[in-house]
Amino acid sequence: MEAIWPGSGSAVSGNTPFELYDNDTTFQSDAPKFANWAAKRLGYPIMAIELQDSQFYACLEESVTEYSSQVNQFNIRENLLSLRGQATGSSNSVTHKRVTPNFADAIRVSEQYGTEAGVGGTIDFKSGSIDVVSGSQVYDLDTLYANVSESGNAIEIRRVFYEASPAVQRYFDPYAGTGAGSYNMLDGFGWGAMTPAVQFMMMPIYADMLRMQAIEFNDQVRKSAHTFELRNNKVRIFPNPTTNYKLWFEYILKSDRDNPIQTAHGEGEGTVSDYSNVPYTNMEYQYINDVGKQWIRKYGLALSKELLGMIRSKYGSIPVPNAETTLDGDTLRTEAQTEKEFLVTQLRENLEASSRKMMLEADSEESTRLQEKLQKVPLPIYIG
Repeated sequence: MEAIWPGSGSAVSGNTPFELYDNDTTFQSDAPKFANWAAKRLGYPIMAIELQDSQFYACLEESVTEYSSQVNQFNIRENLLSLRGQATGSSNSVTHKRVTPNFADAIRVSEQYGTEAGVGGTIDFKSGSIDVVSGSQVYDLDTLYANVSESGNAIEIRRVFYEASPAVQRYFDPYAGTGAGSYNMLDGFGWGAMTPAVQFMMMPIYADMLRMQAIEFNDQVRKSAHTFELRNNKVRIFPNPTTNYKLWFEYILKSDRDNPIQTAHGEGEGTVSDYSNVPYTNMEYQYINDVGKQWIRKYGLALSKELLGMIRSKYGSIPVPNAETTLDGDTLRTEAQTEKEFLVTQLRENLEASSRKMMLEADSEESTRLQEKLQKVPLPIYIG
């Protein structure tokens, strides 16, 4: 004989499949009320309901976790870029917390451009040298250096020096009071350090960066009687060396540059990398607002109806004296599936309407409408 709903529920703790909310006093209080409400919505006491309290509690628990899952999936999509690199694990859960957008992921991308431009990045620049021999112009840096000092790993030469890099970079404001013309003339002859700069103007930082790059390039090209040609890590020196000396250069390992799995300082295992390990956990029932709890009740009712339909579908019909009664199991299951799909769609639409993108678009449209409205308001007449 199938178990019949007795009309009231027993203790909730220990009667749910996963016991996720055994310590949530609000859930413990609401579960028996939900069971009583759901049973009445299914026809009790006019009809016998072949469900027990623990089954209603299981449906409520599943409903809460489904609501939590839908909201968390939305939050992950909204916040993944800002959470990449943060610590994972339930102890670092961001459920029920406000996540402030940041530029961390965009900065990680820009660092790769910085590596190529030579103005930063995450790739280590290394320095090396080879011995230049008088009378020899061409040197294979792979053979002479990479195979020896980098165990044959492919290297990419970034800069070549005829001396070690200077410890101090000179910098003078080109807009100093002595005039750009005289400054350029003095600097062209290597006398920039003697420029009598007597005043400075506030300039944007990019102007400083451009000027420092110009000074560095000027030092390399205009102040040297030597030049070189670099192709496929083979350097040709002009003019033909007449003395022995060391040729210094900067390089990177291609394996470092081409490695797609790179981590910034402090990142690595145990940090957010993708959708699968963002630390969103099941919501605490007590912190869900009344709007969410109403959705949970309706979804829990649909789950209860589906479960009741499965039980009644065990037999298509049952015999009665002089007749046969058809059970409504299939009908209940069909109705439950429709209700579940409707509730999930409704929740997703509401979440999407509250997304950062939609909120910004709505705010922009509201501002535009307000401006249009204000333009139609007549200006006050001033009487002196």
